[in-house]
Amino acid sequence: MPNLMVKLYSVIFKYQQKHLLQSLIETPESNKSNPFGITSRPQESIAASNPSFTDGVATKDIHADPFSSLSLRIFLPDTAVASSLAPSFQVPNYGGYSPAAGRSHRKLPVMLQFHGGGFVSGSNESVGNDAFCRRIAKLCDVIVVAVGYRLAPETKYPGAFEDGFKVLNWLAKQANLALCGRLGAQSHIFDSFGASMVEPWLAAHGDTSRCVLLGVSSGANIADYVVRKAVEAGKRLDPVKVVAQILMFPFFIGSTPTHSEIKLASSYFYDKTMCKLAWKLLLPKEEFNLDHPAANPLIDGRQPPLKCMPPTLTVVAEHDFMRDRAIAYSEELRKVNVDAPLLDYKDGVHEFATLDVLLNTPQAQACAEDVSIWVKNDRKNDKTIRLSLNLCHVIPDISPFESSHSIPPGTA
Repeated sequence: MPNLMVKLYSVIFKYQQKHLLQSLIETPESNKSNPFGITSRPQESIAASNPSFTDGVATKDIHADPFSSLSLRIFLPDTAVASSLAPSFQVPNYGGYSPAAGRSHRKLPVMLQFHGGGFVSGSNESVGNDAFCRRIAKLCDVIVVAVGYRLAPETKYPGAFEDGFKVLNWLAKQANLALCGRLGAQSHIFDSFGASMVEPWLAAHGDTSRCVLLGVSSGANIADYVVRKAVEAGKRLDPVKVVAQILMFPFFIGSTPTHSEIKLASSYFYDKTMCKLAWKLLLPKEEFNLDHPAANPLIDGRQPPLKCMPPTLTVVAEHDFMRDRAIAYSEELRKVNVDAPLLDYKDGVHEFATLDVLLNTPQAQACAEDVSIWVKNDRKNDKTIRLSLNLCHVIPDISPFESSHSIPPGTA
């Protein structure tokens, strides 16, 4: 059972979120539409970026699309420069990290991260998301690119989902521009603002052939959509290759309720009523349906076939009403031989590993460590995955980067 602090915070969170959802529902349609979009709301606590290494991670913000509010925050761990391949680096006037020209640099996988918030709130720059991404960047030894997608109802479906795929295409462009830079053409390529189009951190340290997508809550639905689009695109995304996805507390729902959707309908943080309101705000009125492809991963006819999906790690919590549908999706993936382990956390609540007030709990820290073990497994000689089995139940499977071994059942 969640402790008193979690219960109290849940009450406060639900009060604030229900008020936001209701106020957005009551706003006239004419006042909602905003093609440029917004990526955060005034009440969101924002963490400033810092291009110098603070607590082992440097961050910077990028406005990725001149035609919308789509933004990115890049998290670069200091392990990218703390190696024999990169003995020194330049520090420009603004005081941030800049890769030294003409040197070899350590390459890290790139992880696209999609925050939660029921499609209507949250931000890639929020205090909680910033802290979570810093933790993931350090533990997983990856470059995290947190996506500031456009929020509903100002931008209806499929806006936020298309933003996710647009970032994947942006990554592919960055990888190709970096190649141009190595051929001596970098200084001659500029964007519409007159600035160099090449993002130096990604050019120096990003390995886009090892791209992982991580989505939290509603962000998990976006991640799953982007992965599907990447599978359909195939080689058109080269050199970007999506090798895995991580779905944390997916925001899945459907018209036929599951056992958990009945038993836990009034669960902590996000309950079923709030979830339905969020989907009403996201989907165009004529498309509203709880069995919409973006909402229900188990409907027939979704493309591409499940067997084409990359390795998928799913994280669920005992007291999350959306857990059963996420578990069922993971099971369907395993049925077609997709590597799809499941982490099920006892006494956990929706987004326990990412909410700002719960980030420092032992369970949140253990969850991040478990995710990092799965992500990093192929880069270790030890072929045994050891997870925090005292805090969660694991359905074993293999790492996204492995093809020849399984997690031994009962490993602890």
